[in-house]
Amino acid sequence: MHTLPNNIGDCAVLKASKHCLHMGLTRVFFMGVISLMCFNTALALDVNQANEAELDSVKGMGPALSAKVLKAREEGPFKNWPDLMKRVSGIRQNKAKQFSEQGLTVAGQAFATKP
Repeated sequence: MHTLPNNIGDCAVLKASKHCLHMGLTRVFFMGVISLMCFNTALALDVNQANEAELDSVKGMGPALSAKVLKAREEGPFKNWPDLMKRVSGIRQNKAKQFSEQGLTVAGQAFATKP
């Protein structure tokens, strides 16, 4: 009796399936890389819009500093980083830079150090 060899590896359907799976995984990988590149922008948090919990989530902010920010914000929104630093004791250039690197903005602007 003659049997046909089992050449599953040569099957066109399986080859196409492997190719589609590979392309799908490649696409997912690159979308993940792009997402990570945009991570900082995606997590932007404006000090004029943030609630207490959101401010507390910024590393280095803490409940006491968050409370100071919210109290100063009651007088009106912060115009820029210098306005925030003037009105909230405890936020100076180093803290502003640290917060900005984590995605905190003031009126949509990141902190810019002077050249």
